Amino acid sequence: MSQSPLDAFFLGRATATLLRDQAQHLFVEFLSQLGRFDAEQQQRLHQFMEEVQARARQEAEMVVPRSGVDWQALIDDLRAEIAALRTELQRYRNQES
Repeated sequence: MSQSPLDAFFLGRATATLLRDQAQHLFVEFLSQLGRFDAEQQQRLHQFMEEVQARARQEAEMVVPRSGVDWQALIDDLRAEIAALRTELQRYRNQES
């Protein structure tokens, strides 16, 4: 062996430092990917909710107003459906996690 114990010490120390730096980099990259994934999922959910609301508005506009229509009840029903969809989406999202 041509290496002295001091050389071996510094070689081990440099190896440990590089391994720690690489592990730190991988951890930061993982957190970054996780953040991007979460942001994308939130954006998709937001777009989906907007589309649901837009379709609901379109369907509501197609309804011919009649004298016996209870608009408040109709709005309450639509809100209940939206709430049910949000709950179902949250349940689906939790299953993926």
